[in-house]
Amino acid sequence: MSAMLVLALALSASASGAWAQAPYKLVSPDGKITYTDRPVTAQPGTQMQPLRRDAIPGMVPGAVTGPPLPTDLRAVQVRFPVIVYTTTDCASCDSGRRLLQQRGVPYSERLVTTEDDIAALQRLSAGRTLPVLTVGGQTLRGYSESDWLSTLDLAGYPKESRLPRGWQAPSAGPLVVRAPIVTPRVAAEARVASEPALPQASPDPNGIRF
Repeated sequence: MSAMLVLALALSASASGAWAQAPYKLVSPDGKITYTDRPVTAQPGTQMQPLRRDAIPGMVPGAVTGPPLPTDLRAVQVRFPVIVYTTTDCASCDSGRRLLQQRGVPYSERLVTTEDDIAALQRLSAGRTLPVLTVGGQTLRGYSESDWLSTLDLAGYPKESRLPRGWQAPSAGPLVVRAPIVTPRVAAEARVASEPALPQASPDPNGIRF
């Protein structure tokens, strides 16, 4: 079986595979909340909850405000969403991003900057090499123009940009979204602020106040 045929089969199977599923929310025993694109083996006591992709801001590939995508391009994007994983000061990441923009591929970008991000990247791609490109269920480690282009071809993305005028990719977001830490004092203040104010007692006609 040729390498190209294997790749085509992998892309086809991904429509009902991992990338057709929702992302996951992990809640650790101490209340720490993290999000991941793939199911993981968590520590004992950790709850893993599947979420819709629109449950977390920025988790939907191509979730942007602006002109809608052409119907055929949107259909390819829904079936084989493109996500590029990058980091700062990375020339090959810049090259990969530029390739997607020049080809007119609607994509989402995840930044790998923290230790949590690196751990999630290893679970995703079995390595630390950046950039990483996912097209549906196909994962490409490192930047190779020929490999990226051939994978986009097999997924059915147009060879020339068909993005509407004014369309922009969503802002890059962290790979692991961490929930803000709420201290007891902040929680108490929020609870007091949400409680309705007690009605003031009307003055007694005899001049006596309670």
